[in-house]
Amino acid sequence: MAASGGNGEQEVTAVLLKELGGDLVSLGGAIDPRYFTAYNEAPGVRPCAVIRPRTVDDVSRALALCSRLKQPIVPQGGVTGLARGAVGLDGEVVLSMERFAGLEEIDTAAGTVTVRAGTLLQTVQEAVDEAGFALGIDLGARGSCQVGGNIATNAGGNRAIRYGVMREQVLGLEAVLADGTVVSSLNKMLKNNAGFDVKQLFIGSEGTLGVITRAVLRLHPKLAPPATALCRVAGYDAVVKLWHRVRATLPSVISFEAMWPEFYRFVAANTPGVTAPLAADDGFVVLIECASSEAAALATDAHEALEQCLGACFEDGLLDDAALAASTRQALEMWTLREGLAIDTLPHLINFDVSLPIGVIGAFAARCRAALGERWPHAVSLFFGHIGDSNIHIGVSLEDLPLHGEDAVDRVVYEVVREMGGSISAEHGIGRLKRAYLGYSRSAAEIELMGRMKAALDPLGILNPGKVL
Repeated sequence: MAASGGNGEQEVTAVLLKELGGDLVSLGGAIDPRYFTAYNEAPGVRPCAVIRPRTVDDVSRALALCSRLKQPIVPQGGVTGLARGAVGLDGEVVLSMERFAGLEEIDTAAGTVTVRAGTLLQTVQEAVDEAGFALGIDLGARGSCQVGGNIATNAGGNRAIRYGVMREQVLGLEAVLADGTVVSSLNKMLKNNAGFDVKQLFIGSEGTLGVITRAVLRLHPKLAPPATALCRVAGYDAVVKLWHRVRATLPSVISFEAMWPEFYRFVAANTPGVTAPLAADDGFVVLIECASSEAAALATDAHEALEQCLGACFEDGLLDDAALAASTRQALEMWTLREGLAIDTLPHLINFDVSLPIGVIGAFAARCRAALGERWPHAVSLFFGHIGDSNIHIGVSLEDLPLHGEDAVDRVVYEVVREMGGSISAEHGIGRLKRAYLGYSRSAAEIELMGRMKAALDPLGILNPGKVL
């Protein structure tokens, strides 16, 4: 649903500047490129204005004003998503939440933290750790992504198999509607069935139904230092068997990450300063991390438990080799390999974030690679992912991509996802990049219902137009 603008850009910017003030509004050359640059891409189109609110009232006034002007506005967090959902288009206003940051309360009795939307995820993690708790969400972009964006995209990350995705972390939420109405429900209770759970409307809606301003997040017992290991198995079926064994015998498991042979070979050879602890051959490499709560760690050592589990798996033929990190540095190096930043050096890299039932992910990867190779014999396709939560990432590189276009590659990958009953988006949302393929994973009735919700909450279509629907 597109917005119906009715005012010229000069008129809009003049009104914004007059009614909100120069402290909140930036125009023209004063707008830093970071506000119109998608992750790992060149700068795009400069928005007509950037609004940087300091309070909830600032957000409310900005949205009410844009509603009056019928002015499209794009809520923006840390811009770390891969679907271009937080980058404005020509003539749009960007609402950056970076100034509305900070923790408001850690309630040790309730086990919750109340946080403003613009707060960096890492800032929250460090604060709750100091208070004796752990946050249930962790992402590679922790140092730059914002909590509001994590909620708006229902982020997953590395701890989903232990704590669930972002939706499971949110107890209460405050959001501002397109007309400026503030809907505040900063609930701290695990059980609250007083009518509709309206916060669910905004979680995962990518700023198309309202702007998230504050949230109450669940906290968990503080974790002891984790135990980390890399394992090598013969094939994807062995990865699944290992996952079920680890899940059954290690209740402290927090991460289970799989790397296909081609991916591991590439990152092992192209990650400066890191020596791969396992040989890069034709086997799958799995990263396992376990972390008990501090109290439980007094009785059960995670390193010992992981070592015993891997030993039993080796005896039963599930593993070909394994390396247990002997220090924090070795664990970080293992994670550096898994995070795969080395693949960003590949020419014209396209990143995919999809999910499928765990049992078919191996077949999906094989079919996807074959489909890409049939169309482009020189294509490089690398597969890795969380696996335990059904999520797989794909990096596709074509040296002559400009001759073909990203859409052609997208279509090949998403056709296989659709045929195998998967989702075109596991944890980065739909944004603008995947909008044309939403029907591959959602029925016509579901999309029509989403449209009804959008029309009810944002009848003028000013909130993040051209995204999701």
